[in-house]
Amino acid sequence: MTTRRRFTLTQYLIEQRRRFPGASGDFNALLLDVALACKAIARSVAQGELGNVLSHVDQEVATAVNVQGEEQKRLDVISNAYFTEMTEWGGHLAGMASEEMDQPYQIPAPHQRGKYLLVFDPLDGSSNLDVNVTVGSIFSILRAPQDAIDSGRDVVEADFLQPGTQQLAAGYALYGPTTMLVLTVGNGVAGFTLDPNLGQFMLTHPDIQVPQETQEFAINASNSRFWEAPIKRYVDECLAGRTGPRGKDFNMRWIASMVAEAHRILMRGGVFMYPKDTKDPAKAGRLRLLYEANPVGMLIEQAGGRASTGREPVLQALPTTLHQRIGLVFGSKSEVERIERYHREPVAYKDDSPLFAERSLFRA
Repeated sequence: MTTRRRFTLTQYLIEQRRRFPGASGDFNALLLDVALACKAIARSVAQGELGNVLSHVDQEVATAVNVQGEEQKRLDVISNAYFTEMTEWGGHLAGMASEEMDQPYQIPAPHQRGKYLLVFDPLDGSSNLDVNVTVGSIFSILRAPQDAIDSGRDVVEADFLQPGTQQLAAGYALYGPTTMLVLTVGNGVAGFTLDPNLGQFMLTHPDIQVPQETQEFAINASNSRFWEAPIKRYVDECLAGRTGPRGKDFNMRWIASMVAEAHRILMRGGVFMYPKDTKDPAKAGRLRLLYEANPVGMLIEQAGGRASTGREPVLQALPTTLHQRIGLVFGSKSEVERIERYHREPVAYKDDSPLFAERSLFRA
């Protein structure tokens, strides 16, 4: 019996590079450095409590928080360090930005500076670590402004404020029953599984496509009282099932780890919603545009799905701050387009659902 030959991540990137005969190889080298950081994080996640990485940053002060105002675990800090230390030395980067750092990260001397910017969430869903739920890392690569490349100057916040359409690559690592790296370099989406014997990411999902139709959606129902009318309408119609306007039954999922949610949708379809709501009027949404919404949006659209704010394509949104938040809806194209249509329709929606109405399980 013959076995099918599997390509390594390195071989896949070499094949992709052949589309650009003049490429220097810096881009591939940077992606391999990112992959190395993800392998290191995977090892730490797998050790769990045995590795003493699940505690808070300061065990005496359990309320240590990052720049986002979110509780920070030791592994958040460790993962951030893996990303910076394993990518700063190669001469490929002009600078970095991370969820765990208030300001852009400068490439330290004596390391050479390059022409790319790396933005990342080093450990998405880390609040799930205590209960052993799948977490991941999300990353995106942008081109640095030409003046920064030419002068070698320190990067500033404005250098990173590029719409998602300018991304050169995006991906995530998934730390679950197996460790996977899902990547796009602008030519479709490929999935790689970490072979623990070889220590290599092997190509296992060569051409991932999001199914156009679905009967599954993901949303945090505890926020239902804060949803805007178009989201309430969509969810209520799904919950009405076969006898409702959609004419079919839907399943609802919520993992509270966006990497895990995105991976499920890439594998079997569905729609994910973390929309703008009225819970905190000062925030346009919950998820970060630069290092969560944009990279996931690029992956989903490269796989034939759609990513949106609910009102417009998320990849067209122009960032105004490094840690800007935004509403996000992504998944099977037909479902996301339906949600966008509900946002455009001027007719007010009457909420008379038995599940989300005033006298319901989710009573405000």
